[in-house]
Amino acid sequence: MRALSVFEIKNIQILTKYSVEFTLLEPTKTGLEKSIMDATGSVRLYLKSKGIHDYNLQQKGPNNKIQVNSKLVDNSSIINSVASLYRPETKNGDPRIWFSGLTKYAIANDILCIIAESGLFYVINLTRINVVALVNSTINNPLKELVDGIRISSNAIANELLSLLHEIAKRGPIKALLNADTSIGRTLESLLGIEINSSKKPDYKGIELKSYREKKGNRKTLFAQVSDWDRSKFKSSEEILNAFGYKRGLDFKLYCTVSAIVRNSQGLQFRIDSTMNQLFENSDNAEICDFAVWSLEKLHSRLLEKHSETFWISAESLKIDGTEHFIYKKVEHTKKPMTTQFDILLERGIITMDHLIKRQPSGRVSEKGPLFKIKPEATSLLFPPSQIYDLLTLR
Repeated sequence: MRALSVFEIKNIQILTKYSVEFTLLEPTKTGLEKSIMDATGSVRLYLKSKGIHDYNLQQKGPNNKIQVNSKLVDNSSIINSVASLYRPETKNGDPRIWFSGLTKYAIANDILCIIAESGLFYVINLTRINVVALVNSTINNPLKELVDGIRISSNAIANELLSLLHEIAKRGPIKALLNADTSIGRTLESLLGIEINSSKKPDYKGIELKSYREKKGNRKTLFAQVSDWDRSKFKSSEEILNAFGYKRGLDFKLYCTVSAIVRNSQGLQFRIDSTMNQLFENSDNAEICDFAVWSLEKLHSRLLEKHSETFWISAESLKIDGTEHFIYKKVEHTKKPMTTQFDILLERGIITMDHLIKRQPSGRVSEKGPLFKIKPEATSLLFPPSQIYDLLTLR
């Protein structure tokens, strides 16, 4: 997708501000002429996450085409349309999408916003329509009504969660459930009645919870994602540990941070190949070189899956009678990370990755990561404008 204009970014920001979930498409000249558009990875992920369509389960050919009633949103009216979701017999069955009437609504390289709501698709031309003006208008219009409806529905869960966190904050210092780095999150989840599990899905009714100790310099964890073992030279975390690990006490471990701008003490560094759309982990050992690979598309998908909506909760950590306690104090509420920024932040070393691999005396190897993290002051570079709440006063 091409770089977004300032006008388009402002349109996206107001939709994000009002909790509108969407995906983007850019029709090409050839696509408009042939009435066809590729359903990109982000489009496929969005449709699947909304429970509308899974291209992976769809058979090829016109007999397996899925159609969804749609609306093309104009400045003061709505144009009825039908979306066709299909995989052709040719071109390896690459996923396609098309909206009837689109050639009269958009031109090549316009940026289209697709919103799935109440069983319908709404299409908004972010290049041609002043979304900011329409949403802020004192006069009712189709787009304003759509956004207002979504905002009211979406904010209900966030407001519910804020109220629960407010009550927790008023309790003052709360004893940690366990003596571990993860205790801050585990303690909060217990207070909210969330059962501990290994699911990669968001924690609270679609909202991801990320708790961290109120300490300057602490990076924020975005998500965990192992490399693509099938395409990597090393096929497991144990192989990586064997090559780069070191002895610490009774354990043999590899605890280190990997960045794209500097090699760490183990000689490890990221290398980004934009042409191949891949992220490589590289060793300065000439016999090893690139040994792990991630698809950037997969990392984008994990980011969107994990952080569609997130509460970043900071807490003061203090010791009472030798035991850690937490005072949960502040929430930063973010939505809809910009995947186009993810790669840039990786290249600049603002997003890094932590290995947390350990072999215990028993011989068992465990991996808590790899954890992709972002510098604490950089969330505004990855997420649209956020809201910050003081949990004690809820302001």
